[in-house]
Order: sequence, then structure tokens, then C-alpha cells
Amino acid sequence: MGALAERLGIVITEATPERVAGTMPVEGNTQPYGLLHGGASAALAETLGSIGASLVSAPARWPVGVDLNITHHRGTRVGTIRGTATPLHLGRRTATYQIQIADESGALLATARITNLLVDTG
Repeated sequence: MGALAERLGIVITEATPERVAGTMPVEGNTQPYGLLHGGASAALAETLGSIGASLVSAPARWPVGVDLNITHHRGTRVGTIRGTATPLHLGRRTATYQIQIADESGALLATARITNLLVDTG
């Protein structure tokens, strides 16, 4: 997964081309006011979407993120968040996933979309 995902405490709980899910603790991933940091949410989203893209493209191609956007709907200060990535487009050269991030009660915290270019490994 990479050093950043490990540092953030991201744990992958499900990984198929149709669905990638993972969790991340809020503690240790907050901004100065104690809220979950938006960049941490974005890193969770990018991790999940990129794993999904790699599952549909490897070993012949690897995903390279070319667009990531995220809308934060609400904040949280405690607990563990869960992200779920599902494909919007799985093409020969690009893969786009939507990622929804929720708190432990299921309240939607953020919605993200990532597009990965699938580049040849050779």
C-alpha cells in the first residue's frame, strides 16, 4: 500500500475490482482544530481507488492518478472512518472510481472521485 497509507493507519478490509473498502482511524489524522484532516480523507480515497484500478489493470498496466476530487460533507473528531470505492468507468486506458467515506454510524463524511491512467508496465 505504501508508506503514507501505513502512516495514516489505513487497513484494507475488502479488495475486488468491483469494490474496495478500508478503514482509517481519526486519531492521529486530524487538523489543528481536532477535526479529521481533509488531506487524510483524500489519501484514503486515493488509496482505495488506486487499489481498485490496479486490480483491473495489473500486471500489464499500473494505475497513475491523473485526477482526484473530494467533497467534504461533515466533520468528525473521533472513531474510525470507512471508505468504499466502486467503479464508475473501467476502460482499457483509464479507470474511474467513486469513493464514499462514512463514520462509524454510517453518516456520510465525504464523497470523492479518482481517475487513474493505466500505463504500460513495460
